[in-house]
Amino acid sequence: MRHPFFIALDFDSRKKRRLFLESFTGEKIDIKVGMELFYREGLSVIEELKTAGHGIFLDLKLHDIPNTVKRTMRALAELEVDIINVHAAGGQAMLEAAVEGLSAGTRPGIARPHAIAVTQLTSTSQTVLEEELLIKRPLEEVVVDYASLAKRSGLDGVVCAAGEVPVIHKACGPDFLTVTPGIRRKEDDTGDQHRVVTPGRARELGSWGIVVGRSVTNADDPFGVYKEMNDEWEGVLSR
Repeated sequence: MRHPFFIALDFDSRKKRRLFLESFTGEKIDIKVGMELFYREGLSVIEELKTAGHGIFLDLKLHDIPNTVKRTMRALAELEVDIINVHAAGGQAMLEAAVEGLSAGTRPGIARPHAIAVTQLTSTSQTVLEEELLIKRPLEEVVVDYASLAKRSGLDGVVCAAGEVPVIHKACGPDFLTVTPGIRRKEDDTGDQHRVVTPGRARELGSWGIVVGRSVTNADDPFGVYKEMNDEWEGVLSR
């Protein structure tokens, strides 16, 4: 998988999710399976998406004591998805345990899923960081420190806002994976996310992969909007 365009399948029923995918007429796409979908449909949705040939980012944001995360990642490795994530705020011991569990659970001859860490949610603002999370430092500094911690702990990359990609690559190197949510078209409402950009701008900033949700899933013509946004993403890539 290289420079993926993940669509977040945030639907409240199996019927809606299947109808949405039917509009893509068999095209193999990259899918983000988040907590709502995974907790609603369980392991069956992963098998269904894999059988259809889609790439899968399993977005469960694990954050627990190291032993629990290690055992959970070992179990999740059996699903043979492409990417799995955890929260960087869990600390180095937890992050290292996540990689150990993922490696231990991966079958011989199969590539280990990429392990990436959430730095700060794109809904987090400087005000939230200081007044609610009680972190009295600039948001960008916190994100870079969390990314550096993830790299030291053996992870492959992070989830971050696109605007933070250049400083993360400066600190962690150009091959450190950066997956950026909060992607919108210029005309779209930003909703509850504060740090958003267009697909083209994300690629210009150096994002390895992007995650798009409501811009596509809430569209009257989901496939048309997907093609429009993906063409912008790939168009920047081909320059």
